Amino acid sequence: MRAILVSTLALALAGCAGSYAETAALPPPAVTQSMPETPASLDPSDSVLFWSDDRRSAAFRDMESLFPGLEVAAANEPRAMDDGAALDTASAEQARQFMANTAVAGLMVLKDGKVVFEEYGLGFDADQRWTSFSVAKSFTSTLLGAAIADGYIAGVDQPVTEIIPALAGTAYDGVSVGQIASMTSGVAWNEDYTDPDSDVAKMLAITPVEGESQAVTYARTLKREAPAGEKWVYKTLETNLLGLIVEEATGKSLAAYAAEKIVEPAGFEGGLFWMQDLTGGNIGGCCLSLRLSDYARFGQFVLEGGDGVVPEGWFAKAGSPLVDFGPQAPGYGYGYQWWTYPGGTYGAQGIFGQAITIVPRKNLVVAAVSNWPTATSSNNRAAFQALVRQIAMNAE
Repeated sequence: MRAILVSTLALALAGCAGSYAETAALPPPAVTQSMPETPASLDPSDSVLFWSDDRRSAAFRDMESLFPGLEVAAANEPRAMDDGAALDTASAEQARQFMANTAVAGLMVLKDGKVVFEEYGLGFDADQRWTSFSVAKSFTSTLLGAAIADGYIAGVDQPVTEIIPALAGTAYDGVSVGQIASMTSGVAWNEDYTDPDSDVAKMLAITPVEGESQAVTYARTLKREAPAGEKWVYKTLETNLLGLIVEEATGKSLAAYAAEKIVEPAGFEGGLFWMQDLTGGNIGGCCLSLRLSDYARFGQFVLEGGDGVVPEGWFAKAGSPLVDFGPQAPGYGYGYQWWTYPGGTYGAQGIFGQAITIVPRKNLVVAAVSNWPTATSSNNRAAFQALVRQIAMNAE
C-alpha cells in the first residue's frame, strides 16, 4: 500500500529473540486502576499543548497525579541493562550538546543490547518515569501485531467495522485495520497542536455517550476527503481507534495486554502508566509513562523481532515505508505507527521531544525524553536524527 498525497502539517512533525517466547509463559504483571485526587482540566484551551514550560516539566514526570489511567507493575524478570563500551568522544560530545540545546530530560543509547550512553537533565533521573505522547502509538501498533499473532484479529486487511460495528455508517465504514494503522483512511482531520479548535485538541473533551468509546463518538463527527488507501494524514484519533480495535478484539485493556505482550517479555524494570479517556479505555495514541531505560528496553525488544509475541517479520513490515513521503522528504515515510527514515532506520516520535529510534544495520537503539518549548520542532527533530546518524556512523 502506498499513499499518494501527504499532509504537509504531518511532515513537519516530523539478550536474544528466543528469550521472549520463554518469558511470555510467566504470569503478566499486575494491572491496577490509578485515579488522581484532583484531575487536570479537559478544556481544550487548557490542554497540555498550551501549558507553561514549568507546568509541563513537572507534569511530564507525574502524569498519574493529573489523569486517570492503569498502572502496570514491573516485569517479573526485568531485563538486565549491562554497560558496554562508551560512545566515542565525538558522539558523546554531540549527545551532550543536543541535550543542552533541546531540553532533553534523558538520553540512552544501546549498542548490541548494552548501555553505551545514559545521561539525564531537567532534574530527571533513572528511577522516574516520563510521558510518551505519540511514542505510545508504536506500542499500540505492537499490540495490534500481538493480537494478529494470537488470532484475535484476522489481519490488517480485516474491515474495522467487523471489530467495531459502531463505526458502520461513519467515515470509517469501508476502511481496513491496516489503513487505520498506516493512517491512510482518507478521513479528514486537523492535528494542529497550536489550535485549541483543532480535532486533536478537542477529541478527548467530547461529551461521552453511554456505552460508546469517546474515539467512536468523535469519529462520528468526521468526514471523508479521499478514498481509503489514497491519502496519508497524521491523525491521533486513528491510533485511539486502533487501540479500541485491540481492546474489543482481545477483551482486554491496552494496559493489561501490554503487561502480557510488552512489559513482561521486554523486561521492563519500572512498569508503566497508561492514561484512560472519559469512557475508561486506554488512549492508544498517547500518554503512557515509562522510565527512560524501559523506553530503551522496548526499542531493543523491537530490534530483536519480538519473537513469540508478534508475527514473524512484523517489525520489518511495520517499520517499513508503507507510505513514501516522496521528493518533498526523500527517504522518509510511515509504516504501521512507526516513522521511517533513510537507510532502513525507523522510530517512534512524540510531541515535545520524545523518541525511540532503531538502527537495525548497526544494532542500535537511541531513546530520548524531553520538554521542548513547543510541541513540534523540525529543527530539534533534525538535530536528533543527526545525532543518531553520528552515533551509527561511528558504531563498530
